[in-house]
Amino acid sequence: MLKIDGNHKTLKPTMNYNDAWTFLDQLQFFKIKLGLDAMHDFLDRLDNPQQELACIHIGGTNGKGSVGATLTTILTRAGYRVGFYTSPHLSCVRERFRIGDRFISEQEFARQATRIRDVLDGSQITYFEFTTALALGWFAEQRVDLAILEVGMGGRLDATNVVTPLVSVITNVSMDHEQYLGTTLTQVAREKAGIIKQGIPVVCGVADREPLAVMEETCNARSAPLYLAGRDFHGRLTDRRSRRWQYLGPDGTQLDDLPLAMKGGYQVDNAAMALATIQLLGKNGFNVRDEHIRAGLAATRWPGRLEEFWRHRDGRIFLSGPVPEGAHHFLLDGAHNPAGVEALRQALDEEFSHCGLILVWGAMADKDLGQTLEVIAPLARTIIFTRPESERSATSEQLADALPPEMRDKTRSAESVAEALDMAMELAGPGELICIGGSLYLVGAARRILLGELCP
Repeated sequence: MLKIDGNHKTLKPTMNYNDAWTFLDQLQFFKIKLGLDAMHDFLDRLDNPQQELACIHIGGTNGKGSVGATLTTILTRAGYRVGFYTSPHLSCVRERFRIGDRFISEQEFARQATRIRDVLDGSQITYFEFTTALALGWFAEQRVDLAILEVGMGGRLDATNVVTPLVSVITNVSMDHEQYLGTTLTQVAREKAGIIKQGIPVVCGVADREPLAVMEETCNARSAPLYLAGRDFHGRLTDRRSRRWQYLGPDGTQLDDLPLAMKGGYQVDNAAMALATIQLLGKNGFNVRDEHIRAGLAATRWPGRLEEFWRHRDGRIFLSGPVPEGAHHFLLDGAHNPAGVEALRQALDEEFSHCGLILVWGAMADKDLGQTLEVIAPLARTIIFTRPESERSATSEQLADALPPEMRDKTRSAESVAEALDMAMELAGPGELICIGGSLYLVGAARRILLGELCP
């Protein structure tokens, strides 16, 4: 099919899915560009789809995806049509765009991408600006009741910061992307506080004194009501074995014996932020009953984040025990910054301390390799370093050099992710856990090999 560009009267073919993905991948050659002027101009040429959407905007260093997934699942159970835009993806770009439980189809992706390409008409745009515009356009076209948008990096100058949401969420603040966001917690916090809008309520999980002062100052300056975890609402784990917890809301609401499907003690904090957000949405006409909350919490999954499963040697997958003899026990976690790796360490200590540990690890070369490895490496019996397919990935040699000399004897090297997985399964003894982490690129590649694609 050919399409006529009304401005230049040139013929342009409509892209198929593979063409669209290739076109998008080529945009990765453009440098990361923080700023909103170009995004506003481009969206104006797309008829400003963001203005048609009721939104929740989620920023923070870690936990954004978990909060967004929890909100999406609960609100979908309540009967709402909810769009969720997240990043990055594990293995397929379509993972970034979903409505309820459904990822964008190949045909819809290609159609939206073709429209964006034609409007661009040769002008430059970044990868993330493209995907953000695609999400906004698709959600507006599909007339979702609510769009949940995850910040890509920072907040103030992030491409998603073109919306005026019903609620802003800032999960936490720790050091990450220092080359773009700043070298102190205060500087990073100011970037993340940039999503706070005049008069729009903010649900916040920030606890450290310096970044919290920035949040309070910004909310005061913009007359934005601040709902702070631990002060205005609370989540408390009441039974570690059964993973039941209690929620106390800002209006005095109390919900007891709540389920929590996702692993990690920190998920109680993320779930509490999601429930506080849902309570604030109630002021905008979104009605969610207790049974929707319980059903949503029990059903929420976030692939690649403390994702546990067993894989039998014949390829069968088990999500819970008991499992037959010959099944390997896996945990996938995309922890890639110091705070995320510390959360992984805590989860391994609290929930998997009975397991011996084989660690499969990869990381981007621009990360602080030593700081993350010194947290996680002491827990492992054997560490297998590998390199996911990315020119930014650290080599196995760089990773080994980042370890203290006394730990290097327990390391091995694998040229590919597939080789690393084979090596780990050969080494793992009965009852041992194979934990794969350090990079979402690595987790995505491993997950695709072990479980297949997320997008059907």
